[in-house]
Amino acid sequence: MLRMGIYLNSQYPDTDDPAARLAELVGQVRLAESGGFDSIWAGEHHLTSGFHFFPQLALLSHLVPYSGRMTLGTNVLLLPMHRPVDVAEQVAFIDVACGGRFILGAGLGYRREEFAALGVPFEERVPRMVEGISVMRRLWRETGVDHDDSWFTLKDATLRPGPASADGPPIWIGGTTDKAIRRAAHLGDGFVAGSSASNDDVRRQVELFLGCRAELGLRDRPEVGRMLEVYCHEDTGEARRRAAPHLLTKYASYASWGLTGSAGTAARSAGAVTGQEDFAALAADRFVIGDPDEVVAGLLHQYRHVGITHLAMRLAWPGSAPTDTLACIELLGNEILPRVRAELS
Repeated sequence: MLRMGIYLNSQYPDTDDPAARLAELVGQVRLAESGGFDSIWAGEHHLTSGFHFFPQLALLSHLVPYSGRMTLGTNVLLLPMHRPVDVAEQVAFIDVACGGRFILGAGLGYRREEFAALGVPFEERVPRMVEGISVMRRLWRETGVDHDDSWFTLKDATLRPGPASADGPPIWIGGTTDKAIRRAAHLGDGFVAGSSASNDDVRRQVELFLGCRAELGLRDRPEVGRMLEVYCHEDTGEARRRAAPHLLTKYASYASWGLTGSAGTAARSAGAVTGQEDFAALAADRFVIGDPDEVVAGLLHQYRHVGITHLAMRLAWPGSAPTDTLACIELLGNEILPRVRAELS
């Protein structure tokens, strides 16, 4: 079954009132919960010039009381920039607070200025992430942990409070390059695909991930998540008009930040969009933006043909009108989600 959630936009122009924007996010989560969505997700970036970005884990912790039965997740937490003990503690606490409904999506990160600001050498990000995942899992599952490796040292360490389940929350690994996807197959309980690559490219990534898992003798069917750009309105043209300018601005920032792989190629191609026809061509095999029939078909395609099992739908971007976001959440909850679920039942 396809699970459908919302990726919350928590990045805003630095002139915006953060208290007002936070209150709007609470309203979106309340509406999503009443509309039957499966999950809410938050992203992470630091020191984004011209914008403010809410701290990821602090934001999700704040939203727990409004989340109902929805899953909460990170899409994605930039693990190499953090100390695994700190992440393990915060995640375990949120997992307890939400009753074991947490998913830790983790990725490498790609903005060198973030690593510099947080005092972590960019070139060390892969081994730090690999070791960090091992440390967190041991802290969630064991007591009296001894660990002495390249980056982190623990002596008789016991984490309290531990997570809601004995094994700790699942860890899904994000990536856009083949090397990162193979790493996800080795390290992760699931895989997180990006938003900007084409559906065909994401399908190939999913097949690579599953093939690597099979080579490792892992025969389970792991979860495959994707952050997907989505906007629905009764009129297709109006859906594009509301989404395009803000979505393209976001993709321009991805390109300027140096996003790599197929996702980076797509972000750079967005800079050539000059009108509605260009936007429609860019969106055709990448986003799901249109009227209810088009959006239902697009979401079903993600499950049936791309191989996605859990969608984090991004309905808003920096500068989006709050009323437009609420209208989209309401339309999705009232009409789109029930139709998709009926088709797959």
